[in-house]
Amino acid sequence: MNPTTVPSAAADDAAPPRRLSPTARRTSGPLAMLAAQVRAEFLSSVRAPDFVIGVVAIPVFLFLMFGPPNARFTLPEGTRVSTLMMPGFGAYGLLSLVIFAFGVEIAQERAKGWLRLMRATPVPAWAYFAGKLAMSLLFAVATLIVLFAVAAAFAQVRMPLGQWLAAAGALIAGALALAPMGFALGFLTRARAATTIGNLIFLPLSFASGFFFPLAQLPQFLRDLAPFLPTYHYGQLVWSTVGTPADVEAYVGTVAQGTWVHVAWLVATFVVFGVLASWGYRRDRRREA
Repeated sequence: MNPTTVPSAAADDAAPPRRLSPTARRTSGPLAMLAAQVRAEFLSSVRAPDFVIGVVAIPVFLFLMFGPPNARFTLPEGTRVSTLMMPGFGAYGLLSLVIFAFGVEIAQERAKGWLRLMRATPVPAWAYFAGKLAMSLLFAVATLIVLFAVAAAFAQVRMPLGQWLAAAGALIAGALALAPMGFALGFLTRARAATTIGNLIFLPLSFASGFFFPLAQLPQFLRDLAPFLPTYHYGQLVWSTVGTPADVEAYVGTVAQGTWVHVAWLVATFVVFGVLASWGYRRDRRREA
């Protein structure tokens, strides 16, 4: 064999020097990375009109259909029916954000290979998830601002500033507690089935929890089922910020439970679905390794 054709060890070890792309820029740290991720998530959502309409416009439109006509009715201790309907439709809007912005969107991004690409970049996993959470918080705040303004202008909802803030805080905190449910859906379902499964979860939970109509107007089997749904306890916490216990019980149609019961249900939901979402994420990463 001609020795000149045999590659030497030195030739094998030789490698071209690494060079950065001419457009590469050094990051300014974790906060700058997170800000860039939030901006990307926000622009991606804003450029999809169907997403904005589904999250912001539909809850407000549905409230306009049912809230103003019921503003003239009051409950035994003086709370307007429209005042209790408002947070119900707010919970409906934020639940749709949890199911579709987290669950369905993540499943679709997995199918497109977006998460595989993200893992090949220096962007840590926490920035991806934190970006989605921050984007969802922005849309949640926008939804509640529009809904509250419409309720005050057209449905005679009148409350002290502290109650408005308490209602908004309970709605956002409850949605964050349910967020792992969306993440679990995103990592445990295929893209083709995610939208169907999301609707099969989202719509029944909204109806059975009393977000659209008080449970007193629904069949008995739904009233019996509701206390075993985390979204029911989400609604109970939110309703308690805008109405007296007696009026909430009269409106919802079920016997009131202690606040700690509702909080415990949401904490347990966060933990259980958080474990499922974490397992699904690790399984997805192993498959792509």
